Amino acid sequence: MGKPQNKVKIKWSPEFAYAIGLLTTDGNLSPDGRHMDLTSKDKEQLINIRRCLGIKNKIGLKKSGLGKKSLHVQFGDVIFYKFLLSIGLTAKKSKTLGIIDVPDQYFFDFLRGHFDGDGTFYSYFDPRWKSSFMFYTELISASKKHIDWLRREISKRLNINGHITKSINNSAYQLKYAKTESLKLLPKMYYDTEVVCLSRKRVKIEKALRIINKEL
Repeated sequence: MGKPQNKVKIKWSPEFAYAIGLLTTDGNLSPDGRHMDLTSKDKEQLINIRRCLGIKNKIGLKKSGLGKKSLHVQFGDVIFYKFLLSIGLTAKKSKTLGIIDVPDQYFFDFLRGHFDGDGTFYSYFDPRWKSSFMFYTELISASKKHIDWLRREISKRLNINGHITKSINNSAYQLKYAKTESLKLLPKMYYDTEVVCLSRKRVKIEKALRIINKEL
């Protein structure tokens, strides 16, 4: 037997923590105990995770049961798979996910990956108020236990509380931070111009922050 290829180096760093955030949201652990898959509509997302984990597996196309095509990266690594289980990920994670054991110094890198995988940022002018530009940073999970954990961890570090909503027609929970709290959260997630991230979300955030700066 040849030497296994594409082994992930398990060492915490900003990039590694970011990749864990992506796998927590958009990743899938196969029941075979070996394979992991990340599916995304953004090719940049897949390029980022390959770079962050130091793997070279090709970006492929896959079809859903409804015939919808999407991009994905699949790779096998038994040791890394077991590591993911040890920090809190599971093969059927969507509604059972809880605490993810991330070192404190890399929490906001993990959170940025989480946000890029399953978060959203939106902004608008409130017509009721003059010069009232509003925006929200939103983190999403199907697991109440996980979204509660995220809220506690962010509150512990930044003393902001956000609020949790669940729409009637959606099984996911949304942890939302309005403008004032977002202005505390976003600089922690994007603490450097060189951090790995999904550029389309960063551009949207930077555009909103420029509008805010003009209002001040």
